[in-house]
Amino acid sequence: MTFSIVARSTDGESWGVAVASKFLAVGAVVPAAVAQVGAIATQADANVAYKGLGLAHLDDGATASVALQRLLEEDDKRDERQVGIVDSDGGAASHTGHGCLHWAGGVTGEGYAIQGNVLAGEFVVEAMQDAFEATDADEPLARRLLAALAAGDDAGGDKRGRQSAALLVVSDGAGYAGGDDIVADLRVDDHPDPVTELSRLLDLNDLYLTASTEAEKVPITPALEEEIESLVHQLGHPDLNSWAGTENFEMRVDPHGAWIDEKVLDALREAADS
Repeated sequence: MTFSIVARSTDGESWGVAVASKFLAVGAVVPAAVAQVGAIATQADANVAYKGLGLAHLDDGATASVALQRLLEEDDKRDERQVGIVDSDGGAASHTGHGCLHWAGGVTGEGYAIQGNVLAGEFVVEAMQDAFEATDADEPLARRLLAALAAGDDAGGDKRGRQSAALLVVSDGAGYAGGDDIVADLRVDDHPDPVTELSRLLDLNDLYLTASTEAEKVPITPALEEEIESLVHQLGHPDLNSWAGTENFEMRVDPHGAWIDEKVLDALREAADS
């Protein structure tokens, strides 16, 4: 009833999980990840304890295969479990117990593990693998995971239908204002088209919760400063920082007024024109 991919980025700096299911709030059950440690997905008759235990094994130095072996050895319901793990070095392991409902299975490759149960067919996992491997290795891991998830969904996904999806990606210091490691932690808990909705949320996440790249920064010249001042006053704010904070754009505006993100500048102009 669930299909997922766990992976490490090609540059070895990010780890994550993408999952979808005909199951309420799948993001509350399946994914877990810790930067510089690894990522895990537990599903089928999910044993949520696998998340903490598996990551602890990885943190202690176990490879994905060894961590998986330890989890299964300690679980008398192993035949009903499905698990995917990727470790800090990109080693991957996947397990599908004999008791998982048909169709169930998985595949591993360099830096990723893909698995699913109660699927429309084996071709769902194959489509996910093809999509992940076809994406540019330099693309952000969140985008690569979402591409694989969307391919699985398009191929038929969970044969019972759609309900929820989730995306979790971690990387050292990549969280809000550098205060944690969360690149993206997004959930669609109950929706008729959850993977599409997850894509929309990732776009918003990238806009509001990630820092501007150098290419996206527009230097604020005296002329632009005058325009911006006029626009924010028109919108009822004393200065740019006040407007940006109100609109949750604070990560995309320099607090000292040196630059503004090109998307935010467009948003400011559109808001003033509306």
